Order: sequence, then structure tokens, then C-alpha cells
Amino acid sequence: MTHRFDWDAPYATPRRPVFARNVVSTSHPLAAQAGLRMLAAGGNAVDAAIAAAAAMTLVEPCSNGLGSDAFCILWDGQQLHGLNASGPAPAAWTPQYFRRKHGDAAAAPPQRGWDSVSVPGAVAAWVALSERFGKLPFADLLAPAIEIAERGTIVPPVVAQKWMLAAQVAELASQPGFAQTFLPHGRAPEVGELFRMPAAARMLRAVADTRGQALYGGEIAESLARAAREQGGAMTVQDLAAFQPEWVTPIAKDYRGHTLHEIPPNGQGIAALMALGILSHFDVASLPVDGTASFHLQIEAMKLAFADVYRHVSERSTMQVSTEQMLDDAYLASRAKLIDPQRAQDFGPGLQPKGGTIYLSAADQSGMMVSFIQSNYMGFGSGVVIPEWGLSLQNRGHGFSLRDGSPNLVAPGKRPFHTIIPAFLTKDGQPVMSFGVMGGDMQPQGHLQALVRMLDYRQNPQATCDAPRWRLNLQKKLNLEPGVPADTAQGLQRLGHVLDDLQDSYQDFGAGQFIWRLGDPSAEGYAAASDSRRDGLAAGF
Repeated sequence: MTHRFDWDAPYATPRRPVFARNVVSTSHPLAAQAGLRMLAAGGNAVDAAIAAAAAMTLVEPCSNGLGSDAFCILWDGQQLHGLNASGPAPAAWTPQYFRRKHGDAAAAPPQRGWDSVSVPGAVAAWVALSERFGKLPFADLLAPAIEIAERGTIVPPVVAQKWMLAAQVAELASQPGFAQTFLPHGRAPEVGELFRMPAAARMLRAVADTRGQALYGGEIAESLARAAREQGGAMTVQDLAAFQPEWVTPIAKDYRGHTLHEIPPNGQGIAALMALGILSHFDVASLPVDGTASFHLQIEAMKLAFADVYRHVSERSTMQVSTEQMLDDAYLASRAKLIDPQRAQDFGPGLQPKGGTIYLSAADQSGMMVSFIQSNYMGFGSGVVIPEWGLSLQNRGHGFSLRDGSPNLVAPGKRPFHTIIPAFLTKDGQPVMSFGVMGGDMQPQGHLQALVRMLDYRQNPQATCDAPRWRLNLQKKLNLEPGVPADTAQGLQRLGHVLDDLQDSYQDFGAGQFIWRLGDPSAEGYAAASDSRRDGLAAGF
């Protein structure tokens, strides 16, 4: 065992850690079981992750779909690999395109509709992972999802709540194909109601038969492009056919004798690395675990990281500072010195230029571990659906900027700033944990809080899931989850933190899935946890 946890349950929770040699942890039980089916059939953790991811598009469509983007970090038994399957802008997208359609005052592409849809990458991620690392035939991996789409699934409580909230957004509900697909009987499904997506089963079969080519140049691509053309969008068959996911080397930072790995930009994973690098200069473990002083240091470190990330992170080729500069030890030490333990501050970027989401994890007894995330963004994403295929499209294009001088300025074929980030923890070059926390800008904040709890305070993975969280919002105010001690909240206010109610009806304090390796995976196996903020399940055998 690489790390000794306190296995007590210090927070109110309906869940306990799951110990097994083969594990899948997701935010919906049917998806976890889809993954276990692959493992029981002789597949590996990659096969399990793909099957779970495909099932998630049906059982939690308010967070992801067949038109999502995806990222992955995996340990193949010998080394780490990263996969960036975020899709780029259509070839027609330029600042002039958006200004002509949406006015000169527009600061970013719209949140909904065709002009928020970049090329969807999740299906390509499934294919790439299967081809390089999978054991079972690709079509077998999609069979559980096809069955769910045809027979239907009973809508659980958290999914029903988020679905209902999304249906109340008029801008979303009015998008082409949305009501037809996701508002049966003219409303969102209720808890315990059966929901079917036979059109999605049709798409999954086409994807299975063509290993994804139906979406990237075939009949699904043609349907998508035709709908875009008729409804005022810019996506073409050529845009889809040109897409390939990118294998990348994860970026990393040490913390408390362990190493955190994240996908490099265009995503925000670097924010978690920077914040931990800053926080490493403080003796956090000497402070009470849920006390004001500990929370304050974490929050200030996160502020400092976000200040640089929001200023500089974009597609790597257009960044005006490098990831190496942002992660430089001396630079992060200098940023740590700016933290005042006695007061909250508003930090600007320190570097200057020189020129709705689901997360799941799977691990098997051979030692393969997979950290996988896919998302529509903002709940149902763009709201645009191709009804004949059950294809709901993300709105990642909203992550671009229309401001001249921004490194994230929209351009043809460029990838937008991304919020979804899988994570992976190692120690001395060996795998320790595959994990992630869903929820927009909560994600790096969730990574930070999780590792502080596990490595500084030795809280076990399920306790880490259940512990109350804080969240910095885009207004630089602080949201505190119910369960944060009252004296901690009051203490943060005294230090100058401005507390605010969470205004976003879809986002919350995130939801995590954690798989921690206990030793030899074929003997001791893993400890897994699933966040009680979702309908999920950690399951194994």
C-alpha cells in the first residue's frame, strides 16, 4: 500500500469505499455495469471505459452525448498516455464570421445554437483508445449502450433534476431537434419515468459498423452538415473528416511526494498543477482539515493559478507563454510569497507574454488504469440535436474569444479553451490513482481539494468525495457547500472573502470518481469511490 488512509467516514454519506481487483466508477450505475460486462468478458480497463462512456451518453444526456468532446489519461501497465479529443473550429469560423452574424460587441461565440458547435470528438476518442489499447472488438463495447437506447432507461433523481433545469432554459429548449428528442410529452422526464432513444441506437450501430467513420465523413456526417446548412450553421463534412484526436504527453507537478498529471493546454488542467505547486510552500497538514486557515491557503493558491490560466491558456500553438514558464518552480515560489495568511486578495496574472460533463474511471487486475472524461459543456451543450441519429452536439465553441489580442481568439481549425480535465496521480513513476471531478471551472479546484484531503490529511477516497467543498466562481466570489462549518465560513468572511450563493442552476460543487491502487492489482487491487452528489456507483469484482 503506497499511502495509509484513515478509513473512517467523517462526513454524512450513503456510500462506502469499494475494494476489488477490477473496478469501474461512474456517475450512473448502468454505465458502471456496462464497463464491468466488458471486464467479465475478458476485456481490459480501456474496453470498460469505452463501454461506460457510450452508456453515459444515454443515461445522463443532460451532461454528455454522442456529440461530446473527450480527454483521457491512461496507464497501460508501463507508462502514461494522454489523449486530447477536443474538436476544432469549423473552417468557416473567423472573428469576422461571428461579428457579421452576432455584432461587433460580441465578446465570444454564442452559448447555444449552431454557432457554438465545434467538431465533436468523443466518438473519435473511443475509436482511438480501442485501436491502440483495447482487447475486445469495438462493436462489442457499444452493445450495452445500444441496448439501453432501445429498451430505455429509468431516469434517476439527480439526472431528472438537471434535465428539468435545462428544459427551463428557453434558449436551449428552442434549438433544432432538442424538444423532439429530450422533452417527451412536452416536458423533461420525471424521476422513475422510462426514456428511450432509438435514434441513438441507430447511430451507435453505424458507429460500431464503421469504427466511427459514419460520423467523420459518412452518412451521419452528411446528415449533420445538411442540418447545419439548412439551419444557419457552418459545419461541413470536410470539417468532420479532417478531425483526428491527438496523443499527448501529460504535464505534471510534484506534491507531497506524489506527482499529479494533467492533459496540456488547450485545457485548464494546468491550473491544478500551478495551485498545488504554490500550495506546496505551506504546511497545510498542520492546519485543521476543514478550518478557515486551510481553506484560505487553498483558495488563494487557486486564485493565483486561475489568474494566469484565464489570461494565457489556449491552443498550445497560440499561447504567448509556455507551459514550462507557467509551471516553473521558481515562478510558483514567487507567487506563493504573495499569499497573505491574514487576508484575501485579488490577484492578476504574473506572467507577461514574450511576443456539463461526465467523468469515469476504470482499472483492471493487470494494472491498466483509465481516467476518462467527456462532456457537452453547459448541460445539454448547444441544444442542437440531429433527431434521426439522436446526436446532441456540444457547445465548446463558446470557449473561444472574439477579442483581438486574446490567445484564445477563434480561428479555423483551432481548438477552444477547454474546461474538462481527467487527472492521474503517480509516485516514484508508478501508478497510484486515476481520478477526476466534473463541473466546469470546479474541476481544477476539485483536483486541488481532493489531493489536499488525501495527501495532507490522509482522508480516504470516499471521504474525499463526501467532504464539503468550496468553489471560486467567475465573479471572483466564493461559494461554500452546505456542510462547511459555520465558523469556517465566518472566518473566511473576516479574511475578506466575499461569499455568494451559487447562481448557476446546472453547475454545482462537482462530482468525482476515484480509483486508488492499493498494491499489486492482481492481489490487493483497488479502492474506489463514487461521489454521492450524483446517481453514481463504484462497482467491481
